[in-house]
Amino acid sequence: MSDPTPVFDDLREETEELDRLVAGLSPGQWALTTPAPGWSVAHQIAHLAWTDHSALLAVTDAEAFHTLVEKALAAPGSFVDEGAEEGAGLPPAELLARWREGRAALDAALRAAPQGARFPWYGPPMSAASMATARLMETWAHGLDVADALGVVRPPTDRLRHVVWIGVRTRDFAFGVHGLPAPSDDFRVELVSPSGGVWAYGPEEAPQRVTGPALDFCLLVTQRAHRSDLALRAEGPDADRWFDIAQVFAGPPGAGRAPKGAAQ
Repeated sequence: MSDPTPVFDDLREETEELDRLVAGLSPGQWALTTPAPGWSVAHQIAHLAWTDHSALLAVTDAEAFHTLVEKALAAPGSFVDEGAEEGAGLPPAELLARWREGRAALDAALRAAPQGARFPWYGPPMSAASMATARLMETWAHGLDVADALGVVRPPTDRLRHVVWIGVRTRDFAFGVHGLPAPSDDFRVELVSPSGGVWAYGPEEAPQRVTGPALDFCLLVTQRAHRSDLALRAEGPDADRWFDIAQVFAGPPGAGRAPKGAAQ
């Protein structure tokens, strides 16, 4: 079994980078609208704090986490927004402190998790490494929304390899959540990393292929950009269909983002 420490370390670095972006914001900047409809910068950080707390319960208190799942099932269309709204109503300093405390507690819990343990989640159970990967993916994606609101460009790093990995792993989930059968063929995914290397998944001879920049693939699977605005190429009908429905997050199908220049 591989050592999960690198993904724990990368998650910590990803959250610290976002923390540096928001730590000195004024109250007005916390209230800026982000690309997510109805969500301010405060909503984005509140959502991360809320989800970190959910993950902490999943790792440390399965019964309490089960209660959260029941609440989610009772209000699937509003559960996430309600959690973000509650946290966004806090004074910025209190929200920031809550986020910092929660992610530190989660980091410690993941590092202390028994080898081979699996924990409940809103989708399939996860290992500690998979839980950290999912948290990194969300932190990166919501961090993009925060950066967009602030007019800041966050240079991509090779931490995106974790987002790519979960994006590839959730291919069949994306088809299933849209009521479509999973492709019977393997895909070959070849992506150019931010540092210039190639990250490859699947058989080299696979007839259906996805190629392009790793950043663009991550934007696609987190639904932060429309496929028409990305330098990705799909070969094969199922690979092409995947570009329309890809999503790495649990829950019902996301609405995605409109193409740049589309009427709002």
